[in-house]
Amino acid sequence: MDAGTWFIQRNAWQVMALGLVFFGALYCLGGWGMSALTRTLARLGMGRPLDTRPLKPDQLRREWRQSFHSVLVFGLGTIVPWGFLQLGWAHLTPTASAGRIALEIFVLLIWNDVHFWINHRLLHTRRLVRFHGDHHRSVVTTPWSTYSFHPIEAMMLGNIILLPMLVHDFYFWSLASVPVLSLLLNVIGHANYDFFPRVSNEHPLAASRRHHLHHARPAGNYGFALAFMDKIMRTQVKTAPVQAPQAPHSAH
Repeated sequence: MDAGTWFIQRNAWQVMALGLVFFGALYCLGGWGMSALTRTLARLGMGRPLDTRPLKPDQLRREWRQSFHSVLVFGLGTIVPWGFLQLGWAHLTPTASAGRIALEIFVLLIWNDVHFWINHRLLHTRRLVRFHGDHHRSVVTTPWSTYSFHPIEAMMLGNIILLPMLVHDFYFWSLASVPVLSLLLNVIGHANYDFFPRVSNEHPLAASRRHHLHHARPAGNYGFALAFMDKIMRTQVKTAPVQAPQAPHSAH
């Protein structure tokens, strides 16, 4: 039995339970893994922290609390794509070649950037910014900031695969790769670490720097991992924020 058929045959409670475990594990592994990586790179002198100011006293507790709510939204929300399949609104292909899977993942990653830019830009409008303010309370970001946002924002950002499912029969693992790669790229963006200081702000390897600039100067850099949407829409932040005096780097 292929994974897609197995998923379709689960009941609603099983799907939601699997979703909670899946997204909870992603968040914990991403936060711990990136925290350990940046500490190791800093000790080796590879790359550099972007903002050395200490975190706010309650920041990590707030990020964990808000992220718990986001995990609930994402995990319980797994029932929506499952429901699309149950209703026959969407279908999964049972087999796919390596080339097809690679192409599907590539297209979904590009769509992820487009989808994120649109929703992120909407969250910075006057009517919706109140739902995005929770995330921007983390001026100095940490890997734990990744899911730290309002449930409304979680619902807006978490529907990434629904529209693609309506227009194409994906392979199960192509769809399953989206939250994994999205979490990986998102945790890089919130790592508060410049992994490749010598590349330009528009370079694909400068995602963490671009998102750091967004948290420092929110009117711009609405894109996700890549810079193409901000370049097309002319919403790039090109100047570096004013840094506070150097201080011991706070542990994540």
